Amino acid sequence: MSSSGAASVPFCELCEAARLTTWYAEDEVCWVADCEACAVPMVVWRRHGVDPPAGDLAHMLGLLAQVADRVLGEGSWSVDRVMRQVPDHFHAHARDPHWWLRRLEGGR
Repeated sequence: MSSSGAASVPFCELCEAARLTTWYAEDEVCWVADCEACAVPMVVWRRHGVDPPAGDLAHMLGLLAQVADRVLGEGSWSVDRVMRQVPDHFHAHARDPHWWLRRLEGGR
């Protein structure tokens, strides 16, 4: 598989795209929903891989920014592109300074 991505891979939870949390946006490139593990908005590439083309990456980060500004507050968050739990499928989180505390408390 190339780093640019395959359409989907069996047993990848991000390829599955189960609607387990709030979904904010979706299109042919990506979807944005609350991360099940950390309860912050995250953008997920619809293709399986870690290196989206520049145009897809810009589009995804732009859509994440729109959602994060609305959900977390404009200027109150930063992009975290470290793919901890699913390292082979591109996704990025919008993290505000209190995301970890909310995760421990179980909500937003």
